[in-house]
Amino acid sequence: RFSELLSKEERESILQKRVPKSKILTLPELRANPFQDRICWVFSTSEDGDGSMSFEDFLDMLSVFSDSATSEIKSHYAFRIFDFDDDGTLDRKDLEKLVNCLTGEGDETRLSESEMDQLIQNILEESDIDKDGTINLSEFQHVISRSPDFASSFKIVL
Repeated sequence: RFSELLSKEERESILQKRVPKSKILTLPELRANPFQDRICWVFSTSEDGDGSMSFEDFLDMLSVFSDSATSEIKSHYAFRIFDFDDDGTLDRKDLEKLVNCLTGEGDETRLSESEMDQLIQNILEESDIDKDGTINLSEFQHVISRSPDFASSFKIVL
């Protein structure tokens, strides 16, 4: 599938090429994903921070989203995707962005401020084991371990 995003001339030197994020996002499997930008950011090794992907980046992404990836690997990458500010924790701002990605940004689907506050409080009460106001990777993985359908739903099928 990666080579489909390149011209015939570009395919010949496939291992050295990078596919722009704009082309990666044309894949139907990512086009409708509310976390498409974060997925490109997390899997891209571009030094420019442009979200472009090399063939190896693309393979890494597909392997994490495959059925054969372990729950530990999937939860590690899910955590990185949800950590919008890349600080190693899911804080209130990350959780708010996560909820907005899932519910949509439109006025009709957006939660009210009080609904958002209550939801985030519930998430933190359930997940923040050390009560520091954030969810770290270990706490996130603990929550995911109690969600039997996580591994089967965290996938992209090409």
